Amino acid sequence: MPESIHTSRFVSRLTRHTLALILAGGRGTRLQKLTEWRAKPAVPFGGKFRIIDFPLSNCLNSGIRQVGVLTQYKSDSLIRHIQQGWGFLRAELGEFVDILPAQQRLQETWYAGTADAVYQNLDIFRQRDPEYILILAGDHIYKMDYGLMLAYHVEQQADLTIGCMEVPIDEARAFGVMDVDQDKRVRGFVEKPDHPPAMPDRADHSLASMGIYIFNTGFLFEQLIKDADMPGSTHDFGKDIIPEIIKKYRVFAYPFRDVQSGVQAYWRDVGTVDAYWSANMELIGVNPELNLYDKDWPIWTYQTQTPPAKFVFDDDDRRGLAVDSMVSGGCIISGAEVRHSLLFSNVRVNSYSHVEDAVILPEVNIGRHCRIKKAVIDKGCKIPANTIIGEDPEEDRKRFYVSPGGVVLVTPDQFGQRLHYAR
Repeated sequence: MPESIHTSRFVSRLTRHTLALILAGGRGTRLQKLTEWRAKPAVPFGGKFRIIDFPLSNCLNSGIRQVGVLTQYKSDSLIRHIQQGWGFLRAELGEFVDILPAQQRLQETWYAGTADAVYQNLDIFRQRDPEYILILAGDHIYKMDYGLMLAYHVEQQADLTIGCMEVPIDEARAFGVMDVDQDKRVRGFVEKPDHPPAMPDRADHSLASMGIYIFNTGFLFEQLIKDADMPGSTHDFGKDIIPEIIKKYRVFAYPFRDVQSGVQAYWRDVGTVDAYWSANMELIGVNPELNLYDKDWPIWTYQTQTPPAKFVFDDDDRRGLAVDSMVSGGCIISGAEVRHSLLFSNVRVNSYSHVEDAVILPEVNIGRHCRIKKAVIDKGCKIPANTIIGEDPEEDRKRFYVSPGGVVLVTPDQFGQRLHYAR
């Protein structure tokens, strides 16, 4: 790699001329009722964040300060979160986080696919006149310096660069997988293949797409216009755009590795209840892979102003305590016991209750004498006194969703608590 590519000046010039587009319109049906009233990127994560905060923070920390967020499905809470937490950029300096809802700008349809979502806003992007366009999924958890990927894209003289991770072949069937040569040039791209192609230097691993793409702007516009006129296209990057262009153009894979160690970096798709629960539980560990305490790469967000967490009562039969847990501001552990759990803001756990291996979202109130284990409790739930969750799978299935991994998902409507009304 040329020495100049490693200099901060060169990378910062690239990021200043890059427009990032975050595709945040997905419903995330595999998260069950967690996404019944919110888009997947708006789902809370890690005690105080939303999933969308991770790609947004990556952009900010990478020096990319021109960002568009493309929304569609039930985007109200997502839009409010972005307006409240990401309005600090300075428009007079050309910085922005713009919200781009589906609005039928070029045709009388909503976003039909990932590529169509970008195509329908081409007039806006032309006005911004970026040199590069970085396309990101809005529903993954990771920390990544996009400046390094931009430098790689320029060095390879690529038309398109695809961010990817190395996964065991038996897991690669769930991803879009790239077939590459020794120079990481992409020779083939298939979505969820039965027989994933192996890496040239690792026969037991494949290169899976992370849904991160860098395009030269003019090249992207040409391909989107061509795809829009293509009969039978689903207007999706993975299914239509990428397989078509690898035949004629320079497309390269960018393996996402830790800069210092060179090993596979942290990346999680929290698209199922099991994956969501596991990723939150990982944060409780002594040295989790995802370091939320990293001052050099902070994750930015909006959060309500709350008092410190409080633990009250120290009697023999009721003692307010939390062990091996993360407890956010505004929480009150009142004579209850919390073990190996993650509590978001303003959660109250009342006397004589026991919570273990649980992810408790904001504004939850757990009544007295409850026992909750291996569960995800959605925002605003009022758990009645004496409720038992996570001890009898058959009983749980009568009332709640139980994942293949045995995680119980509890939402307010399952207790007749209607926080949302269809009419």
